[in-house]
Amino acid sequence: MVQNAFLFMTGCLFLTACSSSNRLMDVSANEAKNMTESWPAMPRQAVETMIAKYGNPTEITSTMVIWKNNGPWKKTVIYKEEIPHDFPMAHTDFVQQTIEYKVPLGKYDELARYDGSVIVERTKGTMSARCDKEEMNFLALNLAHDVATGQKTVHQAREYYAMAAMKFKQGGTDPYLQKLQFTPPSNAKDPDMPAKM
Repeated sequence: MVQNAFLFMTGCLFLTACSSSNRLMDVSANEAKNMTESWPAMPRQAVETMIAKYGNPTEITSTMVIWKNNGPWKKTVIYKEEIPHDFPMAHTDFVQQTIEYKVPLGKYDELARYDGSVIVERTKGTMSARCDKEEMNFLALNLAHDVATGQKTVHQAREYYAMAAMKFKQGGTDPYLQKLQFTPPSNAKDPDMPAKM
């Protein structure tokens, strides 16, 4: 019986080790570099850029590198997978950055029409942008805020995005590319209400 208990405990430890072996916590720059050396060039370069700006990642798996509470972001994730995105011009998305944000319920459809790479999670109270550069995520979220607060229509936001993105590509800049132009709330969670049963 003692031997069976020992084998059971050893098996549990082995399974736990195997399930977590794909995820490292408090990752060094060298570990991140080694883990991402086989990644496509642009996501790999993005990891190096984020390490230079925000320091070592919080977590890493074989498919993503994560920073928590880095700069203005609640979370930054760089994915190995590049997602094709044609707005405002053909590129791939792999850098996702998240802020606390509460979107008014009537604005979800407008945000979806504005940019399919802006991701809103009502229950968690977050809004993310996923693009190929941090500057583009600032731009996407600043314009999403303008749409959510009624300062810009979807059409105006898309036109501004295209203009600012082209200016950035040509070496210029815009305040919307540099930082958030608003202060995210400290707690935007919306747990909703129980249904009447």
